[in-house]
Amino acid sequence: MEIILKETIDTLGLEGDIVNVKPGYARNFLIPQKKAVAVNKAALARLKHEQQAITKRREAEQKKAEALAAKLETKTVIISRRVGSENRLFGSVGTKDIADQLAENGVTLDRRSILLAEPIKNIGETTVTVKVGYQMTSLLTVQIVAEGADSEAAEIPEKTETPETEETAEME
Repeated sequence: MEIILKETIDTLGLEGDIVNVKPGYARNFLIPQKKAVAVNKAALARLKHEQQAITKRREAEQKKAEALAAKLETKTVIISRRVGSENRLFGSVGTKDIADQLAENGVTLDRRSILLAEPIKNIGETTVTVKVGYQMTSLLTVQIVAEGADSEAAEIPEKTETPETEETAEME
């Protein structure tokens, strides 16, 4: 079934795109949620009429995503945690911890947009991929330091990169 998207959906396409989906998905989810409309003459005419406004919204969304990506590239999030022997953390650092620390630094970000394959369990620097919008990703440096110890006194291992997930690889 062909539909016209009324908003950007990561797995389907951008606002204004005409996509083909299974009829049940369109009838039971997309159309009732007002995320899409079925393709017909009236809908195509409305799409043609609104094309300039859609293009402006896409450009604004892209600029916003690029600005956020540039801001995140320069940031280093420092999180202090208690550590045990061999510099292993008691517990772990997850997406919620990273999002909370970013919020304290003035960057509001949904924790689901932080792509972390598995929680961080060692001290040191880790590079994390973040979805910033408009099908763009950015890299964020997260530094885990030992709580109560001077950051210079704590042993910080080499920088490690998290393995890319399939979702991250597709977005780039």
